[in-house]
Amino acid sequence: MNKILLVGRLVKDPEIKVLQAGERKVAKFILAVNRNYKNSDGENKADFVPVSVWGKRAEIIMKYLQKGSFVSISGRLNTGSYEDKEGNKRYTYEVVAEDFHFVDNRKKDEVAQ
Repeated sequence: MNKILLVGRLVKDPEIKVLQAGERKVAKFILAVNRNYKNSDGENKADFVPVSVWGKRAEIIMKYLQKGSFVSISGRLNTGSYEDKEGNKRYTYEVVAEDFHFVDNRKKDEVAQ
C-alpha cells in the first residue's frame, strides 16, 4: 500500500500548469512538514516535500491556498529517476495528493493576535 498523510505549510504560492491543450491541470507546491522532535538548539526541523494536485482539485488549490497556508494532504508517493548532464542517475520524488483539508486558513500573524 502506498499511502502518505502530511500536515504542513506551503513554502510559497502554488504554481499551476496546463497540459494536453488545456484539458489537464496540475498545481505544484512545496509543503514544509515539521518533524516531531527538536534539535539541540530547541528548534523544530522540517522536511520540504514537493506536492502535485491534479484536475479540479488543482483549481481549488490555486483559488484558496497561498504561501503559509496550513493544510493536511493524503495521497501517494510518486518516484522517478533521470540521468543528469554528467551521466549520474538522479532520483526524484513527490507526493500526488488525492485528498486535502484546509487546517487553518488564517495567516500566521492573525493567529498570534
